Amino acid sequence: MNAIEELAPQVGTATACRSLGVPRATLYRKRRPNLPVPTAPRPKPPRALCEQERQKVLDVLDSEPFADKAPAEVYAALLDQGQYLCSIRTMYRVLDSRKEVRERRDQLRHPTYHKPQLVATAPNQVWTWDITKLLGPAKWTYFHLYVILDIFSRYVVGWMLASRESEHLAERLIRETVVKEGVVQDQLTIHSDRGPSMRSQTVAQLLATLGITKSHSRPHVSDDNPFSESQFKTMKYQPEFPDRFTGIEHGLEFCGKFIHWQNHEHHHWGLGLLTPAMVHHGQAAAVLAARQTVLTTAYAAHPERFVSQPPQPLALPSEVWINPPADGPEPRMLQLPRDTNFVSQLSQTH
Repeated sequence: MNAIEELAPQVGTATACRSLGVPRATLYRKRRPNLPVPTAPRPKPPRALCEQERQKVLDVLDSEPFADKAPAEVYAALLDQGQYLCSIRTMYRVLDSRKEVRERRDQLRHPTYHKPQLVATAPNQVWTWDITKLLGPAKWTYFHLYVILDIFSRYVVGWMLASRESEHLAERLIRETVVKEGVVQDQLTIHSDRGPSMRSQTVAQLLATLGITKSHSRPHVSDDNPFSESQFKTMKYQPEFPDRFTGIEHGLEFCGKFIHWQNHEHHHWGLGLLTPAMVHHGQAAAVLAARQTVLTTAYAAHPERFVSQPPQPLALPSEVWINPPADGPEPRMLQLPRDTNFVSQLSQTH
């Protein structure tokens, strides 16, 4: 628009708009001040019902023979009785003016669920837990794997394999895990989906007693619990994951090996290629320091192989979110200082 305003005095408004491909109406609309346009009250149509006639229609529609009937039924019944009050559409208008038109069927009205937004800046601040089914030895037989995961470190803090899903088993697992991790009141938030065990009164009372905040995913939104879903997918895509488990012992053996691998051997991209155990147990600073020493030695030996800058180990995120705010700041990363005396600095930052 500024270009048109500059060009219009020289070549004319129409030519300027045509050369720049802007309709003249758009230009004129932009020039007008953005003020509300006064609207005149709508005149009453000459064919409209008067107040006495409208009240008569309401009295008939609200009368005992017609109170539970639709306007079309009332209209037809009145015609059969030799009476005409107004059209069917006018009956609806009169009823709507008194807020008497609504859905009569008793339909379920879904509430608006709050989008969970959780952030963790250290281990044991936010856990997420879920239950997945593992195929048993015969058709329609399953084992249920309960897993509690720390979202900051991706460390499996507690797990259980059982032959059934039970709120009492979930309560026992959560209680034992909280004691093992030394969680105190008002320290932890536990997030889950809306499964029957997750929403059970037994688990809710336990969390209230322990001073733990509970959080739930929105219905039918799998992205609200991404860490547990990702962990189960990683497990089920393992090359050695069997089609079926021959028994509970087989399931315990496989799950134990997998969770040990995930906690202590798996170098996670989301953790700067650290293992969950390193992050969860406070070893990240020492490990990153050792890695920086190796990279510094490699740079001193062949600096020409590092074009842009001296190498640094991958950074560890300083915060992990479930549903970060759309207009919030980008997740920060713990960056290593360039000098060699960075171990104490990193320890203070983390």
